[in-house]
Amino acid sequence: MVSPATRKRPGPRMDPIHPAPCLPQAKWSPGPGDQGWPMMCQVLKESQKCTRRRNLPKARAMDFITSTAILPLLFGCLGVFGLFQLLQWVRGKAYLRNAVVVITGATSGLGKECAKVFYAAGAKLVLCGRNGGALEELIRELTASHATKVQTHKPYLVTFDLTDTGAIVAAAAEILQCFGYVDILVNNAGISYRGTIMDTIVDVDKRVMETNYFGPVALTKALLPSMIKRRQGHIVAISSIQGKISIPFRSAYAASKHATQAFFDCLRAEMEQYEIEVTVISPGYIHTNLSVNAITADGSRYGVMDTTTAQGRSPVEVAHDVLAAVGKKKKDVILADLLPSLAIYLRTLAPGLFFSLMASRARKERKSKNS
Repeated sequence: MVSPATRKRPGPRMDPIHPAPCLPQAKWSPGPGDQGWPMMCQVLKESQKCTRRRNLPKARAMDFITSTAILPLLFGCLGVFGLFQLLQWVRGKAYLRNAVVVITGATSGLGKECAKVFYAAGAKLVLCGRNGGALEELIRELTASHATKVQTHKPYLVTFDLTDTGAIVAAAAEILQCFGYVDILVNNAGISYRGTIMDTIVDVDKRVMETNYFGPVALTKALLPSMIKRRQGHIVAISSIQGKISIPFRSAYAASKHATQAFFDCLRAEMEQYEIEVTVISPGYIHTNLSVNAITADGSRYGVMDTTTAQGRSPVEVAHDVLAAVGKKKKDVILADLLPSLAIYLRTLAPGLFFSLMASRARKERKSKNS
């Protein structure tokens, strides 16, 4: 007899496929009495510490933002900024209301739209141009409109040609007779140009410079003494993005606008002692007839609406930007899209790349014209 104590217990059941013993499965969960319990507790604690360390910056940031110290400061800064913007807007409106504003080239394009927005702002206008009939029609259009909330004034007109430097002195005297003084002079009149340098006669270069540079300079010099005497005045030059960068087949135009930029930058520095403001505004392409009325290499009318001009900004929109810039007494304003604005910085920071891009543009334009 084999006692129960000495009876051989059955061994582990063998799996017919795997030779390893097939041990019975049992559910197991660690407990305080198990050997692995302390290790698992340590791992859990380390994990919790890492989680707390990762969340600590976020928690601190949220505590900082929502603390009673930062919220009043944040809202206070926003309030001060909003109040500053409101004061600028109110001061700009007051600055333009009843101000005597002279606008050249007021019969069409940007000049005509500037006349409308300055008139609606309550300015006393003196409109200048070569076509007296067009100026009278503009005055009738302005006085017939009733969409303004401020008191308006009937504009005056002065007819003269900016290319005739001999007539500018007499025109300046006539301008001063209208209201007795000038607060703001907007040098807007200008002419554009299309052509190759080799084919352009020098008379064309002179004509563009006379209209875009020498004419505004002569009118500005004729009106400056009265501004200096009053120690009050504002000179505005409507330049162009091409006064900062040059593009192919616009040599005469770009040269005149570069000269304009340089002259009025110097004027700003010299007039600071007399408290006279100088603003240079450089628009990009505007949807006007500027390219249609441009002159070519032989002096004839171009007569074509360029694609870039046709896709340009509305003159109404640009006129409102001009009004805002003058009201805020800004020094130098660029009113162009992203790519032309970036090209200005590219010309300074990477001139080699800029020149390569301009050369490529010249090749493409030349090829399109020859095809």
